[in-house]
Amino acid sequence: MDLTEFDEIRPYNDDELPQILEELIADPAFINAACAAIPNVSFEMLAYQMRGCKTKQDFQKTFCYGILWKIAADYTDGLTLDHTALPDKQKAYTYLSNHRDIILDSGFLSILLIDHGMDTVEIAIGDNLLIYPWIKKLVRVNKSFIVQRALTMRQMLESSARMSRYMHYTVSVKNQSIWMAQREGRAKDSNDLTQDSILKMLAMGGEGDILDRLMEMNIAPTAISYEYDPCDYLKAQEFQLKRDVEGYKKTTQDDLKNMQTGLFGYKGKVHFQVAPCINDVLSTLDRSLSKPELYATISTLIDKRIHANYRIYPGNYVAHDLLSGQATFSAQYTVEEKQHFETYIEKQLARIDIPNKDLPFLREKMLLMYANPLINYQITQ
Repeated sequence: MDLTEFDEIRPYNDDELPQILEELIADPAFINAACAAIPNVSFEMLAYQMRGCKTKQDFQKTFCYGILWKIAADYTDGLTLDHTALPDKQKAYTYLSNHRDIILDSGFLSILLIDHGMDTVEIAIGDNLLIYPWIKKLVRVNKSFIVQRALTMRQMLESSARMSRYMHYTVSVKNQSIWMAQREGRAKDSNDLTQDSILKMLAMGGEGDILDRLMEMNIAPTAISYEYDPCDYLKAQEFQLKRDVEGYKKTTQDDLKNMQTGLFGYKGKVHFQVAPCINDVLSTLDRSLSKPELYATISTLIDKRIHANYRIYPGNYVAHDLLSGQATFSAQYTVEEKQHFETYIEKQLARIDIPNKDLPFLREKMLLMYANPLINYQITQ
């Protein structure tokens, strides 16, 4: 295998770190960002600590671990992981999860894995988010590999095949776990469904038939449950803009605002529930099924495992009842919890600043974001 084909997309190798860290230390834009992220430490001290990092994991433990736990302490009411469905801590998995936050889904998972005595994950990240050179360098120091997005159809096929080969190499040869979202981009309405295209990409690399190739990836569906989504009002706003403005597209500035709001907005409780690896079911599937049937069956299997492992919060029940106009789930929340959630929704709606603000439409979209996880969870019970 020619490993140089991955040079453009893979995380940096540890022997490349000294040079890259020096480039970051010399970059004024990185200096500004680092001083904002770690305000109580001089940049000279940060640079000294960076130079002491010999491996990517050193860097993660020295910087990312502390910053992420500080975000969890300041902006959540608790961050938890249940990993008991995967008893073998030495094995590499592909954590395939629903997607709520651009940075924190994978970031929180990594620090929780460290606290469970395991290694951090390599992270699939879209190049649309790497808007400055220092961000691209930083994510590759932080064990990210790059998903190339704005390509022609032919380039996209070649890029997907290369990424798939890289992921197979990472899990089966490096024995390194990976985190990946079940779809491209976040589900704006929290109706989390696996895109067949993700599975097709995963099946491009590896050996054997589709099932052999997917089994090589040790896919472990993972349910991420945020009690509150700080970006909920931005997602609702996007729904109205897409409805009202022909050809509406988010800007780089919008992406930055989503990242910032996601990081520093209130999230309530956050829980990661890892489901069993799907290999047990894959090994029993009928190999004579057509490709579309096979992918549809596997997507449904992953969806069910994610939906069944959601943690349902009082707000999810309240949102469902407010949408339906019924009191179906009134036993699941108190009067205070209902009041608290309604106040929260109104406060978030007030943050939306667009022309011709359609409040009934926006409110319905916001409530649906909180009701959908419960609707999907109910189906699995």
